[in-house]
Amino acid sequence: FKAPSTDHPALYRDLLRTNRVHWIAEEPPVELIRDKMMECHFRFRHQMALVPCVLTLNQDGSVWVTLVKPARAITPGQFAVFYKGDECLGSGKILRMGPSVYTMQQGKNREEGPKKEEIDKIEPAT
Repeated sequence: FKAPSTDHPALYRDLLRTNRVHWIAEEPPVELIRDKMMECHFRFRHQMALVPCVLTLNQDGSVWVTLVKPARAITPGQFAVFYKGDECLGSGKILRMGPSVYTMQQGKNREEGPKKEEIDKIEPAT
C-alpha cells in the first residue's frame, strides 16, 4: 500500500504490540505489575518527540502500547523505547500494529454502529 501523501491517515496508528520488553531498572516496573497498565512516553525513532502512551502488560512480557494521539509511520521491526520523565524505562521490538486511522475512519463511515442482531450475539438477553 502506498499512501497518496505523507500525511495520509493510513500512515497513522495509535495501537501497537511489542515483543518481550527489555526493562532497564526494574523488570517490569512495579506500577505496571500492580495496575496492569502504566502511563509513560514512547518514541520509535531517535529524533522524534516523545508521545504520551499507556502500556498494558501481557502474560508473556510483551506490551500493548496505546498512544494518546496517533503517530505516523510506525513499522514492525522498529524498537519502541519507553520513558518516564527523563528516565529510559526500556524497549521492545514492534511486532504488530492496530488498524490505521484511515481504516478506523472507513469503518465509522460505513457503519454507524453494530446492528441489534450483532449486539444480541455478544450479550445474550437474560
